[in-house]
Amino acid sequence: MRNFLQQTFASLIGSLLGLFIFCGLGTTGLILLLVVAATSKDTGPEVKDKSVVVFDLSMNITDAEPNSGEVLQKALSGVDDNRMTLRNVVDTIEKAGRDARIVGIYLDGTRSKGSNGAGYASLKEIRQALEKFRASGKKITAYGVDWGEREYYLSSVADNVVLNPLGAVEVNGLSSQPMFLAGALQKYGIGVQVVRVGKFKGAVEPFILPKLSPENREQTQKLLDDVWAEWRTTVGASRKINSAKLQAIADNQALLEANEAKASGLVDQVGYVDQVVADLKKLTTSDKDDKTFRQINLINYAQVPGKSLGVERTSKNKIAVVYAEGEIVDGKGDDGEVGGDRFAKIFNKIRQDKDVKAVILRINSPGGSATASEIMQREVRLTREVKPVVVSMGDVAASGGYWIASDSNRIFAEPNTITGSIGVFGILFNGQKLANDNGITWDSVKTARYADSQTVSRPKSPEELALYQRSVNRIYNLFLNKVSQGRKLPEAKVAEIAQGRVWSGVAAKQIGLVDEIGGLNTAIAYTAKQAKLGNDWQLQEYPQVSSFEERFFGRATEEAQTALGIKKSQTTPSNPLFMEFQKLQQEMTMLQKMNDPQGIYARLPFNLKIE
Repeated sequence: MRNFLQQTFASLIGSLLGLFIFCGLGTTGLILLLVVAATSKDTGPEVKDKSVVVFDLSMNITDAEPNSGEVLQKALSGVDDNRMTLRNVVDTIEKAGRDARIVGIYLDGTRSKGSNGAGYASLKEIRQALEKFRASGKKITAYGVDWGEREYYLSSVADNVVLNPLGAVEVNGLSSQPMFLAGALQKYGIGVQVVRVGKFKGAVEPFILPKLSPENREQTQKLLDDVWAEWRTTVGASRKINSAKLQAIADNQALLEANEAKASGLVDQVGYVDQVVADLKKLTTSDKDDKTFRQINLINYAQVPGKSLGVERTSKNKIAVVYAEGEIVDGKGDDGEVGGDRFAKIFNKIRQDKDVKAVILRINSPGGSATASEIMQREVRLTREVKPVVVSMGDVAASGGYWIASDSNRIFAEPNTITGSIGVFGILFNGQKLANDNGITWDSVKTARYADSQTVSRPKSPEELALYQRSVNRIYNLFLNKVSQGRKLPEAKVAEIAQGRVWSGVAAKQIGLVDEIGGLNTAIAYTAKQAKLGNDWQLQEYPQVSSFEERFFGRATEEAQTALGIKKSQTTPSNPLFMEFQKLQQEMTMLQKMNDPQGIYARLPFNLKIE
């Protein structure tokens, strides 16, 4: 009966979808869409000679491809999915550098401030690709109205940095403002008890303290200092401004108006977008009567075949790239989560695939379930016994994210990657006061002393807390041992640098948690060399997404929406108050994802966000 209902429901949805498409487009239109979807990837969009690639800095940049469900949902809803993967962005910039038809890149920062969500490690890798593009002799132009540190970090690489006369550049340093919920929980009668190991394990602090502990403040300050130092060094090198001057600007000016930014050397020109367009028309030798310069946006240019330019490979020898992006959870996990069971199956499949000669585990995760982390780590270890496994750390690879990395052949991280956080905790909530204050009570009948220890109707007794603490200690000692063996470090040394402390990539390298500073492409080059593949290899990405779904529901449906006059929704910048509500929502979402069967977690501090 259950299968019958599922099949009936699926058939109904399929029929309705088909009816919708046929009614909107007609049979001829649908056939045309199918032809476009089937052939677009092979031919690619047209690229005219002397074109400029337009890089919208508000674009959402992720590690992994969107799953098929997201592709379908966004395509049918009309939401503009302005998104690319990091590797696709980097490869597309490299392709543009080799393409004789491309004369420059335009970094469009007109609506970019705080919108793309990429961390500094991802931005570092994109920036390096832009530097390489510029070194090839081609031009980069950047234009903005309101730049924060993230957007300016990329834009400062340009040959010509232009700021709107009413615009500004924010150079006021970096900060992190965690939200603490302890007072609200106490006010509403929700009890919280914590078991943890590691004096720096700040993940539990929002639930038990009104502010940062001295230890958490210390580690957060060191992390921010490292990321800020890298920002000043990198931006300073491009703009020929020493690090001390940039620090003085942050301390004394913070927000520079257009003319101040030019006087300080942060921008080259104060001007309007039409002036930038006029300059780009000259660069592309566009006709003066043309409305704009000869251009192609980055997302469309990514569809241009790159085999003749040496950026696409075909080989029976595969290097698998597994993207572990999101919260680590027990079971299969949902979209945007790293499900321990699902990723274990991926590694099991890769291990048995003779065409896969090596594996890169790309981690962009704050951690999560200790049980799921252990399940994945075991599969990584078994795979390493058969073929090389190399880790590439993205913006964050901490706690459970470091757990799954610890037994690899080599670990790569960017200087501003957030990593470490080797610690374990458990949070035990109870609603006794909340319920009692509203006339609700419980009673208990049991056959053994600890039979009701999982209840949320009361706080845990000292004896019950001791049981939980014993489990946490056991998991923590297991974590230390795994890091010690995987990293070939004395366990006493690991215990010293663990304690739940968060490190930047550059600091992690100094203490032995990371082998080498570099991004995903650096890790790929190393892996190919380790596997002795020379230039005879091809990347194969996991989890895999149906290319037909992407092509059909992506480009083809976009054309259908245009034909039907369906407008895409536009996102608007959030105001500061709404952003704080979003923070609260994120905290609640993280709690929902805490599904470890033992209630024990290896996770980064909940709301560590660099702003």
